[in-house]
Order: sequence, then C-alpha cells, then structure tokens
Amino acid sequence: MTQPLFQGKNKENLFSAGEAATKLGVSIDTIRRWDKKGLIIAKRNQKNERIFDVEELLRVGSRLGQLGGSGRYQILKNSKKSSYTAIELFAGAGGTALGMENAGIAHEILNEWDGHACETLRKNRPDWNISEGDVRELVFHKDQADIVQGGFPCQAFSFAGNKLGFEDVRGTMFFEFARCVKEVMPKIAVGENVRGLLNHDNGKTLSTMVRVLEELGYNVKYKVLKAQYFDVPQKRERLIIIGVRRDLDIPIIFPKERNYILTIREALHGCPASEGQKYPENKKKILDMIPAGGYWRDLPESLQKEYMGASYYMGGGKTGMARRLSWDEPSLTLTCSPAQKQTERCHPEETRPLNVREYARIQTFPDEWEFVGSVAQQYKQIGNAVPVNLAYHLGEALIQMLDGDVSIDGEDNEVYLQEELLMMS
Repeated sequence: MTQPLFQGKNKENLFSAGEAATKLGVSIDTIRRWDKKGLIIAKRNQKNERIFDVEELLRVGSRLGQLGGSGRYQILKNSKKSSYTAIELFAGAGGTALGMENAGIAHEILNEWDGHACETLRKNRPDWNISEGDVRELVFHKDQADIVQGGFPCQAFSFAGNKLGFEDVRGTMFFEFARCVKEVMPKIAVGENVRGLLNHDNGKTLSTMVRVLEELGYNVKYKVLKAQYFDVPQKRERLIIIGVRRDLDIPIIFPKERNYILTIREALHGCPASEGQKYPENKKKILDMIPAGGYWRDLPESLQKEYMGASYYMGGGKTGMARRLSWDEPSLTLTCSPAQKQTERCHPEETRPLNVREYARIQTFPDEWEFVGSVAQQYKQIGNAVPVNLAYHLGEALIQMLDGDVSIDGEDNEVYLQEELLMMS
C-alpha cells in the first residue's frame, strides 16, 4: 500500500539525497544534516554520493507521519470522562493537570507554591480546587483520590544513612509526595522527573524512591518517555515512575509511542502573535549567520572563538549555543529562557527567540491557555511544564489500568532507550 510512494527509478529501488528529501517532504539540507548526525542511514554509490534504500525511507517516513500517522498538530482530548480522580502536587502552570483532564481524569486538589503559577491555574480553570502554598501544611485523607501524582523537585535529595527507606527522604519534596501516598493510599501513584534522575548519585536516588514506595505497599516500575513520540513537537524526555497498590490486580503499563512525529512547522502554523524576549544587537548579528538547524560551529572560525570565548577550548559539543531550530524537526527541549547563551532556542527563520505563544504551542498548551506574570515568568512556567499531550497519553494509560483494559494501548514497561531517530544531541 505504501510501496508506490517509495518506488525508485532503478531496479535496486535506491534514491539520491534529493529524491529522498522529496519523498519525505523535507529539505535536502535536512537530509544531509540527518545523515551527518546518524539519524538516517545513507549508503554510497561508486561516485561516493549519498543514496538511500526503500527500507530506510519507510523507517524514517513512518516516524515523520507520512505512513499511517496523521502528522497533524492538535491538542488531544477525550469526549468521555472517566470516574477516576487525582490529587496533584507541584502542579506548576497545569501541563500535567490539563493533559490528565483531557484524558478524562478529574482533580480533587492541585497544590502549587508559586503564586504566578497558581494565578495561571485559577485564570484558566476557576473550577479547579487550587491549594496555594507549602505542601508540608496539607493534610490528606485515606481514599481521597484514585491517583496521586507529583512532579517533585529533587535538587536537595540527600541520604540520612544506609537504611534507604522512608526516613531517609525527610527534608525533600519527594518525602511530601510519599507522605501524600501514605495518607491517601491511592490505587496508583505517579512520580515524574527529569531523565537525569536515572543516574543521580549512581542510581541511588531513584533506587531509594522506588524502595520508599515499595515499603508503602506498592509495586513500582519506571520508564523514560520521549515526548516527541507522544504528539508533542519537542525532543523532551521525562522519567515516569508508576506504583500500583499491592492488594490490587493491576498490571503496570506505559503509553505506547506513536509511529510519527510532529515538526515545528506544524506546531507553529497559524500561531497567534505574542510577547517574547529579544536578542541584543551584537548577538542578533551572530545568529543571523546561523542556518536553520545550525549552531555556533556554522560560524567562521574567527567568530566561533569570539562568540564562544573560553568555552571554545573546552570539551563537549556545546550544541545549545548559538542554536537555531529547524522547521522540519521537533524542537529541542524548551528551557526557562530561550535567549540564554547555553540553551538558545532561536526561531527557525526569524532571528529572535521563540515567543511565549510559540513556547506554549511546542508544549501543546492550547492557544486559549493564558499565563500570568511577566514575560520571564511566563517562559519559566511553560519551560518547567510537562507537555500537555504527553500527560494526556499517560492519563489514558492510567485509565486503562484502572479499567482493567491493559491490552489496548500499553506496551512493555521496562526502562529502555529506543533508537533516537530525529533526536539531536
């Protein structure tokens, strides 16, 4: 069915770089960049030119939404509501909560200490029960909700001894998450954090968190989810920890990756205008020279040294510096400041940082979701959020688990790192 789309001009069914670009609907510069980064596998003919076989185009095409995937940017939402409820801690500007709501899960309470984020939540969802303030002052009740969810910060995590148990996490925000689980005893507990938690303190931090939840009576598994494969036009990774109460016969599943990706071009099509940061004139002159998908190494060597300073002589790729995004790929992970030198997020075509609404689009917030506070505070709220569509897929998996219908969209739940097609370093 898909073969005619990828029918080559020769009996070997091979394609030049230009033909491959046309078939996949991207620029030839994108094909060359993917080849350089090992994201698409090229062969060489007798003239040492890049050629691509049909199997490789089918593989890449499936990820691009050419084959079987709609490839259309949209905020996912179920028309049917479930009967399940959740408590969310560290709610931020509502990325996880909105995604869960879109999947069909209602919230009993959302806690967040940042006043601007709380105002954002109230402005967009005046019917939500927002608890502003220190989570340590909250009292929870048994069976208050089916799900307890929290994206707890773990910067201050430390060990009190060798016991590796509940007492060892006091003084951290994970302890407050665990305390809520202990007091509520929900059917499912969901923790969320950055991928780096996998290796923090040689894995001891995550091991302790898992053991704490196990001590509380939960079976626990975890997995890194890549947002770019969950209807999010962004290469963002989140570590998801799921615990199921041990007395329940509920297998743990994680949402299944889609067979397509969304690009910045799709995400920003028709994006409303908004405020945003600007570059100083000297920085703008530098970024004017950077092509789409390029970074500081695309500058003349003399300007590389001038712009990078001492960093030029240090190790590492420093690929976030003087970085311009590409129309034909998902965005790099959004940070709290798109103009910061170490983590540039320059518009693919215009020489400026992504603006607030573009940031929100890439995080799959709907256009009507308003953020309260200064421009810097809005960037911070959006940059810290879990993408709405990623949370939607996670919410759907939780509903399937609670419904006992784990065969529809679940997949194996061991931690794994899938081949990083279209994942830029």
